[in-house]
Amino acid sequence: MKKTLLALFVGGTLFTSCIKDHIGHGGGNDDVDVSTLTFAKIGGFSNGAGEEGFAEISAFDPKTNKLFIVNPVQSEVSVWDISSPSSSVKLSSISLAGTPNSVAVHDGLLAVAVENANKQMNGTVQTYDTESQALVNTYNVGALPDMVAFSPDGKYIISANEGEPNADYSVDPEGSISVVDVQKNEVNTMFFTSYSAASIGNDFRVFGPSASIAQDVEPEYIAVSDDSKFAYVTLQENNGIAVVDLKNKTIANVFGLGVKDYSFGENKMDASNKDDVVGNFQNWPVFGFYMPDAITFTKLDGMDYIITANEGDSRDYDGYSEEERVEDVILDPTVFPNAADLQMEENLGRLKITTANGDIDGDGDFDKIYAYGGRSFTIWSTSGTLVYDSADEIGRRTLELNPSYFNADEGEADGRSDDKGAEPESVTTLKVGNSTLLFVGLERTGGVLVYDITNPNSPEYVNWLFDASDIAPEGLVTISEENSPTGNALVIITNEVSNTVAIYEIK
Repeated sequence: MKKTLLALFVGGTLFTSCIKDHIGHGGGNDDVDVSTLTFAKIGGFSNGAGEEGFAEISAFDPKTNKLFIVNPVQSEVSVWDISSPSSSVKLSSISLAGTPNSVAVHDGLLAVAVENANKQMNGTVQTYDTESQALVNTYNVGALPDMVAFSPDGKYIISANEGEPNADYSVDPEGSISVVDVQKNEVNTMFFTSYSAASIGNDFRVFGPSASIAQDVEPEYIAVSDDSKFAYVTLQENNGIAVVDLKNKTIANVFGLGVKDYSFGENKMDASNKDDVVGNFQNWPVFGFYMPDAITFTKLDGMDYIITANEGDSRDYDGYSEEERVEDVILDPTVFPNAADLQMEENLGRLKITTANGDIDGDGDFDKIYAYGGRSFTIWSTSGTLVYDSADEIGRRTLELNPSYFNADEGEADGRSDDKGAEPESVTTLKVGNSTLLFVGLERTGGVLVYDITNPNSPEYVNWLFDASDIAPEGLVTISEENSPTGNALVIITNEVSNTVAIYEIK
């Protein structure tokens, strides 16, 4: 049966310049009316052909106009000259002995996170001169360095070392965060041995089989404060964030992020891919762990904030899996007297949930239903207080603009509604005059949503950067007009499945 579309298709496959809402902010000479901005795709190229994974995370060097792209398939960092974005030129790559996971650039220095051939062993951060592409230094860090970042002042390189277990869960290395003091040439790697799930609280998860908290924690992504004093590191599977004191090389705090209540108000979701309805938004008795992937730092009206893309993630290994569907578990009959109805495939039956949480009284049935991710972006204070969550905005917005890509799974609309929806994967910001724009990459639906977050309590939709040929955005880079080769601000999107890089210009 064909699925019923609850919104009209917006013609075409490329959305680049239509601004829906008028957004203006006062502020003298630097004032920009965001509603007048245009976003045009001025360049793009493929970094590989065939299987996915030739283009993941990228970093731009304004000194050389080079774009450095993580290319794990070929164990290299691909290098492109984007001096003329409409006709980018591929340069010699940087070959690596291991698999790269992340890149970052500061003042002519490239940092690359490289995992060990044995993923459970310690990896390295390698630095290169961006002009000559010669190796400068190699630093030993923790197991599976998954993300690398520079502090804005260039003094520190921070590595989030995920420490994933092996397939049968017989080896589970400790997750860690390494801080490289570039001037002193010193590495400090920090672990989580002094914390406990109980002391952290607020739905912080520790649940791997026989795992200590140090083993269970999996650092994922890094944001650094503008003053280079603190790094904020997402702990995705654990549903938390760690705060690192960079000067003292210590983990200053770890906080849980709580849960999203899908029975409440605007927190509606389409929970089934077998209900024959695209965009079947309803409230359900489900809690969602935010489980953010990417994180970014921004300052708005003098206040510090962190912003997360609440993708969600599960542990699904040969030796241990927490994944199950609502239809395949036993729901507590007192809490869920309508369990039979809820467990129908057109209702909640298809929804993927965790078995690691929810059996509150340990009697074998589920008293609460916990799903993966928030299907949203969230603005938090730097101490973890929720300032704003986008609720069901991402789903509703993409449904309105292009229902054929709503919660898409390899081109099939509604195909990921039973899992994590659009899967907001990446976030970054850009100052435009007195306004601050937020860019949110959607791994499944595709494209990048743009919001004006100048008022963090009330973000406004601006645009959707979407081209059907660019599939599964993984990395986002914004380039200010001061550092741009065109003289105008740019947004660069690396797309993992299509292996393409898209360059948008903002005017």
